Amino acid sequence: MAHIYGIHAVESLLRRNPGSVQQLALQQGREDKRVGALLTLARNQGVTVVREPRKVLDGLVSGRHQGAVATVPEAAAAGGPEAESNLLDETDLLELVDNSPGPVLLLVLDCVTDPHNLGACLRSADAAGVQAVVVPKDKAADLSPVVRKVACGAAEVMPFVRVTNIARTLAALKERGVWLYGAAGEAEQSLYDADLTGSVALVMGAEGAGLRRLTREHCDHLVRLPMAGTVSSLNVSVATGISLFEVVRQRTARGL
Repeated sequence: MAHIYGIHAVESLLRRNPGSVQQLALQQGREDKRVGALLTLARNQGVTVVREPRKVLDGLVSGRHQGAVATVPEAAAAGGPEAESNLLDETDLLELVDNSPGPVLLLVLDCVTDPHNLGACLRSADAAGVQAVVVPKDKAADLSPVVRKVACGAAEVMPFVRVTNIARTLAALKERGVWLYGAAGEAEQSLYDADLTGSVALVMGAEGAGLRRLTREHCDHLVRLPMAGTVSSLNVSVATGISLFEVVRQRTARGL
């Protein structure tokens, strides 16, 4: 068994996949509105609820649980067969692009390994209206309790695409008219000078290493965020949020 924890992550799980929850443990002594709402939701979904001292919950998980810990099968926590239906493969991704009635917005994370960064990227992607987040199956963070906690519910709703070969997927997207913009600190073009109003995939590199060579070569354009201070780069999740909302800004300005 595994554990999903945190108010937002547990709430999203109860709404999206209550059947996977074996038991919900809520902290004894917490009677605030947020915990009360979880208790009501869990009971309405037929989920068993127990009250436990904070020390017991602290022993179940290593992160900040906020007084709520759900017990689920390992497969559900790891994104296996019992997980939510938002887990896609490359074929699903290409069908999504083909069937989109308007310009698509995709986020490609090239070997982002920190689960906190992945969770933050998922949260930003959901807020910006991204249609899918694409990651490689190997050498990258996967959905986990930590990711779900940081994502605050976005991990359960954002289409999450694991692909075997990022370069091949990028090539297939280009064939479908999706423009690939790779983030690179040394790029000559500023993100703010790029036209992001069409079908776009923002491609973000790994922490420290940045984009891999083949990934970089498949991008149509490399763009950078203008840096006015002394630091040379931003955390990948911060850069992702800024970049996604530049797409939102441009599209909103054109009424798209």
